[in-house]
Amino acid sequence: MQRYAHWLGDVTVEPVPIPYDCTDGFLAAYWRRPAAYLDARIRRAMSSFWKIGDVSEGLERLDRDLKNGSWVARYGHLIKLDTLDCGYRLVRTTHPAKCQ
Repeated sequence: MQRYAHWLGDVTVEPVPIPYDCTDGFLAAYWRRPAAYLDARIRRAMSSFWKIGDVSEGLERLDRDLKNGSWVARYGHLIKLDTLDCGYRLVRTTHPAKCQ
C-alpha cells in the first residue's frame, strides 16, 4: 500500500464482496455455483484459465466431489452466504495521480 500511496497519494482499500449470483465471469464469479467451472464455455471466458494451462485433473476432482457430495461436505456452508470476500480489493484515492 505504501507504493500505491507514493504514486496516488492517500489511498483507501476496500473489500469487494462477490454476490452469489454474479454473472461477470471472472475467476471467483461462480464461488457458490462450482459446477459452472466444469463448463468449457465459461472457462474460455476467464483469462485466469488461459494462464493456468491444463486443469483437467482439477476439473475431474471437482466433478467427482460434486457428484459424491464431498464438495458440499467441505464447502456447503458457502451455500448459505449471499456474498463472499474472495480477496478482490478496490483501491481508491482522493488525490489526482502524481506524475514524476
